[in-house]
Formats: sequence, C-alpha cells, structure tokens
Amino acid sequence: MPLTLEQVGEMAGVSRSTVSRVINHHPNVREEVRQRVWQVIRETGYQPHAAARSLVTRRTYIIGAIIPETVTTLFVDPFFPLLLRGITETCNAHGYHLMLSLFSNPDRQEEMYRRLVHGSHLDGVIVASARTDDPLVHKLLDDRVPLVLVGRHSDSRASYVDVDNIGAARMAVEHLIRLGHKRIATITGPLSMAGGEDRLQGYRQALESYHLPVQEELIAEGDFTEHSGTAAMHRLLPAAPTAVFAASDSMAIGALKALREANLRVPEDVALVGFDDIPAVTAIEPPLTTVRQPIERLGATAADLLLNLLENRLEGQASVQRIVLPAELVVRGSCGAWP
Repeated sequence: MPLTLEQVGEMAGVSRSTVSRVINHHPNVREEVRQRVWQVIRETGYQPHAAARSLVTRRTYIIGAIIPETVTTLFVDPFFPLLLRGITETCNAHGYHLMLSLFSNPDRQEEMYRRLVHGSHLDGVIVASARTDDPLVHKLLDDRVPLVLVGRHSDSRASYVDVDNIGAARMAVEHLIRLGHKRIATITGPLSMAGGEDRLQGYRQALESYHLPVQEELIAEGDFTEHSGTAAMHRLLPAAPTAVFAASDSMAIGALKALREANLRVPEDVALVGFDDIPAVTAIEPPLTTVRQPIERLGATAADLLLNLLENRLEGQASVQRIVLPAELVVRGSCGAWP
C-alpha cells in the first residue's frame, strides 16, 4: 500500500504540512529539515501524487531537455549521455521528471515546439548544443519559458552553464608549445556554436601569447564527430603540422585514424590533444591527452540553476544567471609527455 504524507512525516520527524512544503519546493523550510525529508523519500521510494501536486502548485514537475541534434548524433556522441545523466540525477533528487526532445528537423520545428511547450505544460526547459543562430532559443525567451542553456549564448536574456572553453583551449595549446611545437594545427568545432568559436579563440590566444603566427592553413572546421575529425585531418596534412589540437575527443580519435592512414605516428611524428575526456580516450593507443570538462556536472548544474530560477520566478525574483565551470588538462601519451 502506498505511503501517505503523514507516514513520511512520521519517519522524518516532521508534520504532514512540512513534507508537503518540501515536495513542492517551498522556500520556507530549513535546509536540514529539507534534506531529512528527501532522504526518507529516497529510501522509501515515496511518489507524490502528480495530479494533486499540479492542482495545488499549478506546476507539472516536468522539465524538458531539448537537444537540437539527430537521434544518431545523440547516441553516438558520448558527451550527451553523460550530460543527460547529470540532468536526470538532479531532477530525480528533487522530484522532477525529465522529458527529452530532439529538434533536428527544421521543417517540423514549429509543430514540435507547439506540442512540447504549449501542449505538455513544461515547468522549464534545458537546451543543449544550440547554435548561435538557432531561432528556438530566441522563441523560448520571447515566450518567457523558464530556460537554461548548456553552453554560452549571445542573447543577453539567456541563463547558461558553460565550461571555460577559451581558457581550456589556450591551456591545451600552450602545453604543446612548451613541448617545442611551432606548427600546431587545430580541428575546430562548428563555428556556428559558441563552444566552437571559443575553443578556436583559445587556440589563437595561445599562439599569439608565444608570438607564433596564426596560419589559416592550419585551421580546419569539424562538427564534433569522429568522421569530421578524420576529414579535417586529411585537409590539414598538406600543411605538415607537428601537433594538432582537436576541439573534441571524438574528432581527435578521427584525426588519429587519418594520421595512421598517412603512415604518421602519434606522438613521434604528430602530437595530438583532444577536449572532453570521454571514457574511450584511455582505451586507444596511445591514450589521448585531453582537456577534461566536467560533463555530468554541467548537466547537474544546469538542472539546479533551472530549478532555482523556477523558485525565484514564483517569488518574483528571477534574474539571468551565468555559471562557468573550470576545466583541467589531463596529460597522457598522445602528446609525447607523460606526467
């Protein structure tokens, strides 16, 4: 038989009304009491009655995660499962459900938007991997949908969580420069995305800080996929780089394939550095030197930020917030300098 609010309250040592306030994320509850109630809820598996909660609070306790990518990209790129895990764990811990939507078909985007935002009555939305010119973000903001982006965006109305892409890319390239490399190529992410732009900017800053020229023949654009990394590396080979910074690990793995096809050794002939630190990079030979960004933490922080915005919105105190997380360089064999 399902537990009642009274029983949960007895187990947590609080009243029924306190349990109700915790479940409905009311701000006037001491943090220690809130944590104790949530612990009982997690241990017992108590499920609040969604319809009753919605009637009381006018909220659905459903968060939408929108990823403007194809289904294939979502399940092939290791970034997205890690990001979604972080979002999901935070939603679960606070009694929210997560609904995933892929807005990859421009022809059907308007129909999908109406069904998702207006039909499903979402409390808020997290958008990941949005391009800077994507009208979806502006439409959500125009419609005053509570929104948090994973990744920097140029719209001043947007709250977002991001990693320090410029500083992290600069750190990776400066590492290669200190190893003695002067002809350093880069495989960028899509330059229509802030992450791609920022990592290219970090690459340029590193070269300029060491008074090395920025040469366009050493820059090739990719789209964060392994296939694009292979294609970009083939385009870079005539420029004879001695080192390559790829703006994602998947592209770095693709670049490694292209280098082997050209009978070039890593790191003896060409040093290689990636970005992300996905699990696969320790299994390849040589293991990949890469920038570790906290992907799960990005998702969890985005969910936390959205839930805070929802609470502040109810109290009339919502404001734009931006959170930038640090990254770190993980040195392995592909750059030729083990730690």
